[in-house]
Amino acid sequence: MNTIVCLGGGYGNMRFIQRILPKLPSGYTITLVDKNPFHGMKTEYYALAAGTKSEKNVRVDFPDDDRVNIVFDTVSEIDIDRNRVILENQTLDYDMLVIGLGCEDKYHGVPGAEEHTYSIQSLRESRATYESIGDLKPGSTVGIVGAGLSGIEVASELREAREDLHIKLFDRGDRILPMYPARLSAYVKRWFDDNDVEVIPNSNIVKVEADKVYNNNESHDLDLAIWTAGVQPVEVVRNLPVEFGPGGRVVLNQYHQVPGHENVYVVGDSAALKHAPSAQVAEGQAEQIAEVIEDILKGKALPEEMSDIKMQGILGSLGSKEGFAYLKERTVTGRIARMLKSGVLWMYKLGNN
Repeated sequence: MNTIVCLGGGYGNMRFIQRILPKLPSGYTITLVDKNPFHGMKTEYYALAAGTKSEKNVRVDFPDDDRVNIVFDTVSEIDIDRNRVILENQTLDYDMLVIGLGCEDKYHGVPGAEEHTYSIQSLRESRATYESIGDLKPGSTVGIVGAGLSGIEVASELREAREDLHIKLFDRGDRILPMYPARLSAYVKRWFDDNDVEVIPNSNIVKVEADKVYNNNESHDLDLAIWTAGVQPVEVVRNLPVEFGPGGRVVLNQYHQVPGHENVYVVGDSAALKHAPSAQVAEGQAEQIAEVIEDILKGKALPEEMSDIKMQGILGSLGSKEGFAYLKERTVTGRIARMLKSGVLWMYKLGNN
């Protein structure tokens, strides 16, 4: 029996399994390894942490198929020279490997950041963030370090969940989301102003303590800090004997294979691609990996060039009623953008059930 091992039950491997199963020849099985007994929708963890969604609303069951074996375990080491994966409780051999273990926070060497901030990078970390926010007294101050999409959504959702809190959003740039049109940035900033979220531009957090952060030469007293200021591949991926590109991500060939180990693929946040990590990129990449493996299993020659991964744009929420989007070079704001995001989420759940 030939085995395709998929490490991590995130967006990439969920899409890969969905695409490859109908084309999987007899004699092949898939083993999916994850710490959780379900797929967590990471793009919604901000709502779980803020307390506006329950955990059951941000998870989807893994595929229920006789050819898919689910292993609940933690990956300790990936031995690509011996075609095996060492887990905490067993060792798995593979014929093909798809690594989709995602990312974790990157603290950029800031003293105290790892020890004194909360995270939304994993389901368990989001739970812990939610519990700590729930323990805050009225009038407490929450600082969110990083004003990218995750930071914006955490700040807005937390405002909706807890009107009694003071919220500070530390933005490294001159304006929010500087890579998108000024109209979109202005809309998000206006929402924060109208809803009493303090946005602090040109921030540079140089130190974090249990009750404060140091931004440039100023200190800000906080009762809780949430870190959304950068990510990196998980440690077990960073330990691979491979070439790494920008952001510490794994350099791949055009078929998403590790050079020199063409039976090993990397999907999602750990892959060095021209696009920034996102669920959308992971799913597009996963579809191409499924096509490549299908050709290999059929003995067909691989295409000389792979097509570009098509990006549709971004969707972001500002609480439950407003949002923002940049789709095909068009800016959409307000309730329509929020409805678009809700519709995409509904379709994703429907497609995976």
